[in-house]
Amino acid sequence: MTRIRITHTTLYRYRSAVSLNPHRLMLRPRESRELQLVSHALEVSPEATISWAHDVSGNAVATASFTGKTDTLRIESKVELDLTGNPWPIFNIAATALTYPFFYSNDDRADLGALAIQQYLDPMGRLHKWARSFVRGAAPDTLELLKAISHGVSEALQYEVRESEGTQTPIESLERGKGSCRDFAILFAEAVRSLDMGARIVSGYLYDPQSTATGSAGSGSTHAWAEVYVPGAGWINFDPTNRSIGGFNLVPVAVARDITLLMPVSGSYVGAADAFEGMEVEVRVG
Repeated sequence: MTRIRITHTTLYRYRSAVSLNPHRLMLRPRESRELQLVSHALEVSPEATISWAHDVSGNAVATASFTGKTDTLRIESKVELDLTGNPWPIFNIAATALTYPFFYSNDDRADLGALAIQQYLDPMGRLHKWARSFVRGAAPDTLELLKAISHGVSEALQYEVRESEGTQTPIESLERGKGSCRDFAILFAEAVRSLDMGARIVSGYLYDPQSTATGSAGSGSTHAWAEVYVPGAGWINFDPTNRSIGGFNLVPVAVARDITLLMPVSGSYVGAADAFEGMEVEVRVG
């Protein structure tokens, strides 16, 4: 078991006082058999009324509502948790899904819904053709196929730190040959979906005490990876940025069909058009 403490601080500055509309916060880690949340404290300044709910994917979402005006907004999330994942996991995949292609049950297919459908246009079938290049033989091992695609993403893309918001489409990533961890995750998930498997994007933190993993350096470094649903084993974590499988060093905060739905902090203000001065984010994991 590994005890981890995470501090995630977001600071907004405004040139003049503004009124803050409700802000949506996705900062509370998702608990599971391998992740036990010890404590979570959320501090917001100026003072706000906090209400909690779970979204359609089961993510814990806080809404911060404000009164009055301010020229700064500071949101700090402090987490303490225990990770108990195995660095060398064994996945009990159902016999019917040991080799590819396999078929989901009608219930699984219905529940996966959009998670098994490509979210980005691929009119020429380029992504599908790229993904099919990893399917070798008539009935390849499913887990080995997924590992090969994950490794293929890391070979196709050179990691880059990109501070700007937004992501590249999978085709843009293949053309540029570069991307951030969120671009790696999207390319992997979309490649898997093109092969008729269900996948979802995960946003969270990377526990890397030795600072040897890709994507963990620098302040403000949240991390993104993907999960694939395989009958019997359930959701399996794949981090193509680091060619890793399993969640022993990953702290998931939220999951969704697309990365645009996983902003840690989102909201707006009422004030002068040029009132926004800047934003600072600091993440400490240790």
